[in-house]
Amino acid sequence: MDREGARPYLPVMSLIKGETGDWEIVLGLEVHAQVISEAKLFSGAPTTFGADPNTQVSLVDAAMPGMLPVINERCVEQAVRTGLGLNAQINLRSVFDRKNYFYADLPAGYQISQFKDPIVGEGAVEIDLADGATKAIGIERLHLEQDAGKSLHDQHPSQTYVDLNRSGVALMEIVSRPDMRNADEAAAYLTKLRSIVRYLGTCDGNMDEGSMRCDVNVSVRKPGAELGTRCEIKNVNSIRYVKQAIEYEARRQVEIIEGGGKIVQETRLYDPGRNETRSMRSKEDAHDYRYFPDPDLLPLVFTQEYVDRIRASLPELPDARKNRFIKEYGLTPYDAGVLVLEKETAAFFDTVAKGRDAKEAVKLVTGDFFAMLNRRGATIAESPIKAEHLGKLLDLQADGTISGRIAKDLFVAMEETGKDPAVLVEERGLKQVTDTGPIEAAIKAVIEANPGQVTAYKAKPTLMGWFVGQVMKSTGGKANPKIVNELLKKALDG
Repeated sequence: MDREGARPYLPVMSLIKGETGDWEIVLGLEVHAQVISEAKLFSGAPTTFGADPNTQVSLVDAAMPGMLPVINERCVEQAVRTGLGLNAQINLRSVFDRKNYFYADLPAGYQISQFKDPIVGEGAVEIDLADGATKAIGIERLHLEQDAGKSLHDQHPSQTYVDLNRSGVALMEIVSRPDMRNADEAAAYLTKLRSIVRYLGTCDGNMDEGSMRCDVNVSVRKPGAELGTRCEIKNVNSIRYVKQAIEYEARRQVEIIEGGGKIVQETRLYDPGRNETRSMRSKEDAHDYRYFPDPDLLPLVFTQEYVDRIRASLPELPDARKNRFIKEYGLTPYDAGVLVLEKETAAFFDTVAKGRDAKEAVKLVTGDFFAMLNRRGATIAESPIKAEHLGKLLDLQADGTISGRIAKDLFVAMEETGKDPAVLVEERGLKQVTDTGPIEAAIKAVIEANPGQVTAYKAKPTLMGWFVGQVMKSTGGKANPKIVNELLKKALDG
């Protein structure tokens, strides 16, 4: 259901056309975000990704008899930090519980998690919609828990191997309210959530490495009706797959209901190869896990001063930076949204635009610069062109040192060499010609060589552009375009 007091939101794109009329999709997401920390949640074992199997396992992680968990303060701080970034309530007292279930890669036969008393309570994330509007997605809770190990089914034809490197790694499970109504909203929410945790430095958000995974709860109903029975799609590891899984699952449920069937609450898996979901197991309820407080861990208690200290250390987050870009640089909400999505991109643009024409900076960064990164398959950190150098390129154009044409060539040279554009201008003799003598000589030569075009210009003054092009070509693009236009008009009209 929509959160109390929220404005009803029911765009046409949210509705599925069925044989019996329109159906509405209702979505809630449970995101498992791996905490950035050097050690696991309850042990000192390392958390480096990609290590050889079973090389990062302590006796606690392997659930050896007599081993007791010890809480990692850094993981607690990261969870509080994330909660503050989600504008959520921080609970000064929380409790760790044992969630009991058997699985081959869960050595203890239970997972240490949080149930009734999580570390973070209700919050909200604001997403941008395609029409330029925004929508608040409610956060129900964030709790800390330890990850399970990993079963490897493809290492042997008849046996399953178990890698416990991931066992005990700290996870933040971020549970949304069922406020989303279509796959695009779910994608926008996931994208925004990933952006926030990356800004905060609490999770790297790399879904392809499994450090951010998503369970999607999908149900359908007639618009305005009670909530339908939901199915959970487990461990979807890309935003694209989340969208595809939602669209398939919603359509599947509508077809079953309209065919006289009934939706069974269950956990399903998404197969991207076949673009379909399939049943995994019946969906458990809380009582199935027999939660109870972990007897080896005291309640987690901290002071408001501790929370306030973490709050004071928070960086400028995506929404605040977007609003600043709009106000300070006069950017459109769309351009600002694109530039703040990744922390590194926002910082790069800030450096380029500071004290310069922001519109020209946006054009250069989102145009030639982004195209260059895409062509090279590179990140901002791998860019051969530094932000400071891109800013200097704008300065050279603004003060008339180079023309727009030369700027294009200079950008290519900067990519090839990584050098300061001012250095390249001197090395390659690219400084713009502003001396009227050489320009007048070039104009005279072009006019004398093209008497037919001069006659045509008298009848059609729009041919001025042709003459400008010829003069620029003859000067190697170094002539100041403004001076060329002024002197050409004077020569042709005289």
